[in-house]
Amino acid sequence: MELVEQMLRGSMASLARLVSLIEGGSSEVSQVMKLVYPHTGKAYRIGLTGPPGLGKSTIVDKLTAVARSQGLGVGIIAVDPTSPFSGGALLGDRIRMQQHYLDEGVFIRSMATRGSLGGLPRTVSEVISVIDASGKDIILIETVGVGQSELDIIKNVDTAIVVLAPESGDNIQTMKAGLLEIADIFVINKADRPGADGLIGEMQAMLQLSNERTQWEIPIVATEAVNNVGIEELYRQIQLHREALNEMGLLAQRRQQQRREQFINTLEKKISAELFEIIKQDGQLNQYVDEVEKGEIDPYSAADEILNSKTLLTTLSHQLAQRKRPSNQGTQEG
Repeated sequence: MELVEQMLRGSMASLARLVSLIEGGSSEVSQVMKLVYPHTGKAYRIGLTGPPGLGKSTIVDKLTAVARSQGLGVGIIAVDPTSPFSGGALLGDRIRMQQHYLDEGVFIRSMATRGSLGGLPRTVSEVISVIDASGKDIILIETVGVGQSELDIIKNVDTAIVVLAPESGDNIQTMKAGLLEIADIFVINKADRPGADGLIGEMQAMLQLSNERTQWEIPIVATEAVNNVGIEELYRQIQLHREALNEMGLLAQRRQQQRREQFINTLEKKISAELFEIIKQDGQLNQYVDEVEKGEIDPYSAADEILNSKTLLTTLSHQLAQRKRPSNQGTQEG
């Protein structure tokens, strides 16, 4: 595929077009990913999450500047809430990162969550893979929100950073479980504001009470991103975490888990798409949809009846096989 070849040769325009194909659910996505996949695995993936309005985009911007000063290529995925009207992403992140737009060593993409409850779009793993294959050394993924429903980030990155600020202190109690599950590094941004020292103390106490992590002591880094304070230290902690993961063999484990998740998600999406098409074309299955829509049967009973019916399962299997049969088979047989 020419577009992939151009991207592999360094064309950022081709990379942008490939990302658009992936986001749009193009029928060419499978072909693209098959060509891209052998070139993945080199970029280090860093995720930043936390409540809105705490300066995550500014931190990403400053970390990018540090990486570029070392000659590293950077990819940025800024995940914004989906607009309830247009379905698109807000572009505030892009505005805050505008200083890097003319830098050919930086690729920036805003993505909408499009209703995903995990904090990341369902296509983000494919987008990460394509940016990785393009030759970027570091990929920074900024996500929406934080908490129990935002744990997708850990499935897609090597280092997970949770950003807090003094004004988020009141929410710590409700976020504890989710934070402890995903954080490799804590950042207290806007550390010049009142309450920062108290928040840092609370976070330190929370970490001391936790027995979840033993191989990596989670650091708490105080930053004033807008003034570029603490960014060098944060970058150093990211490097230390990367070294620790390598030494303990955990980076390879995380990459294995990421590939496993990508396989399962890909399989789920493909099966869902095929099943949706079969249901539209099969009268008996459509009847179940009608009955569920009318409230004549609940969704769980309908699903159980389909799965317990050998006739319906045989029909599903047959139709799925028919859909996968090469389109020119009938011509060859005739």
